[in-house]
Amino acid sequence: MDMSNGKAWQATLTPHRSLTRQGFLIVMGLVAAVNLAVGALFMAIGAWPVAGFAGLDVLLIWWAFRVNFADARQVERISITDHELVLDRLRENRPPERQRFVRRWVRIELEEDRDRELIGRLLLVSGSTRVAVGDFLAPEERRTLASALRAQLAIPRI
Repeated sequence: MDMSNGKAWQATLTPHRSLTRQGFLIVMGLVAAVNLAVGALFMAIGAWPVAGFAGLDVLLIWWAFRVNFADARQVERISITDHELVLDRLRENRPPERQRFVRRWVRIELEEDRDRELIGRLLLVSGSTRVAVGDFLAPEERRTLASALRAQLAIPRI
């Protein structure tokens, strides 16, 4: 969360991914090596169609990681100015989205089940408009963000 100037408060949200590109290459190398060994073993005993399926496994795992890395490049930016709250969403292969809320009318709702100690979605609510933010954040991060947003909206701006 960043205080870029005296008039606007801004939070930039990005998903956390622990696997680096180097780690990805290592994992894919291991998966390919294991599948190559399994495919070669089955070809040696005459079950050659299994080798193709072993190669298909490698392609499916590569595709799943590719989707994961694309999801990791999304960004949500929340800005609070004197008169409005602005939500900008940037996602790969999609046009940027911008939603504006009148600061005075926006509420922050955090879905919580206190009995089971579960934290659900974080919502920006204004009239009948309900927009979820930070779905990729961990539950405690959503709670922290909700508190920060409520605090910033409570500060009077003149």
